Amino acid sequence: MSIELKYEDELKERAIKALDKKATYGEDIDLSVFEEPDESEAVDELSKLPREIQEAAIASGMDTSEANRSGSFMQLDHTVIYRNIQKAYGDKLEIMDINDAMAKYPEIREKYWWRAVKVDQDKYTAFSELHDVHGYFIRVFAGQKVDKPIQSCLMLQENARVQNVHNVIIVEEGADAQVITGCSLAPKVENGLHLGISEFFVEKNAKLTFTMIHNWAPEFHVRPRSAAVVGDNGVFINNYVLLKPVRSIQSFPSARLVGKNSVAAFNSLLYGLENSNIDVGSRIILEGEGSSGQAISRAIVNDSSKIYARGALESKQDDSRAHLDCRGILMSPHGMMYAVPELLSEAPGSYLSHEAAIGPIAEEEVQYLMSRGLTKDEAVSLITRGFMDVKILGLPKMLEDYISEMIEATQKESM
Repeated sequence: MSIELKYEDELKERAIKALDKKATYGEDIDLSVFEEPDESEAVDELSKLPREIQEAAIASGMDTSEANRSGSFMQLDHTVIYRNIQKAYGDKLEIMDINDAMAKYPEIREKYWWRAVKVDQDKYTAFSELHDVHGYFIRVFAGQKVDKPIQSCLMLQENARVQNVHNVIIVEEGADAQVITGCSLAPKVENGLHLGISEFFVEKNAKLTFTMIHNWAPEFHVRPRSAAVVGDNGVFINNYVLLKPVRSIQSFPSARLVGKNSVAAFNSLLYGLENSNIDVGSRIILEGEGSSGQAISRAIVNDSSKIYARGALESKQDDSRAHLDCRGILMSPHGMMYAVPELLSEAPGSYLSHEAAIGPIAEEEVQYLMSRGLTKDEAVSLITRGFMDVKILGLPKMLEDYISEMIEATQKESM
């Protein structure tokens, strides 16, 4: 039996054993109530998609003109309907359906598949392994600097379906790229489940900025499972933006800093609306000499929403440091926010720190702005926009402006 088959059998065996394993955090979901989606038709241009699909994609950060993107990938329901690399970037990167990539490069399964995320982490990872899966494979070739973002969109257009996605991104030695992933729904979708496995591999002297924008619905469930492995002098930046209601989301991505002087940063902007149950955090594991990390979270709780903001720092190396910064504004007496910082050090010479604050908008700030001619609503809106500072994401100005507009629109809708 080949090594590849042995590994594949091992994965399936581990997944079967974990099929009833509940996640450590977040509410449990009965996976049997969701059907697998139908196949969709591919397109040769994003502009040929139905207008409502285009609008939903745009609302999650997709540039359907592709003018300011180096490459694009789109999965609708269970089908990869579009992928493209702009001509100027054809020798810099690859974008493929993950299944096509593993057929072309059999070594991917052995070297990268379930190497960052554990297949038996919980029932959601187990389900993903044991059912048909699609997703993207993105590779940035060694030494290449991709100056325009790579974009992907993962969308569902049918009710009560489960979208099963497994993504792999490899940024080879000395390469630099930014990936923007928008996860969204067609307007008529009210409920369903998105399972998204994402594994990132940032090699020596490489940098990856990964930005995920979620645009869900009030009765929709989301269970992303993501992890990164970062090599010598590598940099991994993970940005997460959630500005729409969702029934529940539970996500706790991690970064293993195995390389010397490796760096990880997790940044999140969360807006809790309606009856959303949001359980989001990040874990940074410092293993390499001189490794460092930070996690910054900004959250606003409105209506009857609940936000659990978790952060974990683990140090296994003396010459390492990391910091957590979690801040929340509670705008509704019916909402709740729970900040959970966790520091674990096995290295006496490491330095880990955290700060957390939850409270209302300061009345004196509102009164000051009102004394300058603003209405109360305008004052509150200005303060919250400043609190949800998109500059922490480190994005190009065009995308910063777009997310700022999304935040402003969300505030108007929630007032």
